[in-house]
Amino acid sequence: MTNKNDTLKNRALIESAYAAFNARDIGAILQVMHPDVKWSKAWEGDYANGHNEVSAYWERQWKEIDPKVTPVGFYERENGTLEVKVYQLVKDLDGNILFEGKVTHVYVINDGLLQRMDIEKS
Repeated sequence: MTNKNDTLKNRALIESAYAAFNARDIGAILQVMHPDVKWSKAWEGDYANGHNEVSAYWERQWKEIDPKVTPVGFYERENGTLEVKVYQLVKDLDGNILFEGKVTHVYVINDGLLQRMDIEKS
C-alpha cells in the first residue's frame, strides 16, 4: 500500500502523461515510462512493450484517429495499482465522433515510472 504522498505523486505523474498524450508529445510521455513498459493497445489489441513499440503504436494511431483522454477520477486499489477513470473523446481525422465515454485505465507504477497500463470496461 502506498502512502498519501506517493498517491499524490502518482496522480501528478498520470496527469502529466495524459497532458503530453493529448499534446501528441511522445518524448514527454516516454520520460515518465519505465523502459520495460507494457502498454495496452486498445486500438489494435495486445500490448506494446518498451518505448519503441509504444511510440510506434501511437504514431500509427494518430495517423488514423484523433483521441483526447482526460482523467476524471483516481482510485488506489488494495493491490497497489492505480485505477484511473478517464473520459475519452475519439474522432476520425474529419472530426466525426467515433467514441465518447468513460473508460477505466489501471496502472502499475514502479520507481516513479509507468510500468504497465491495462484497460478495463467501465
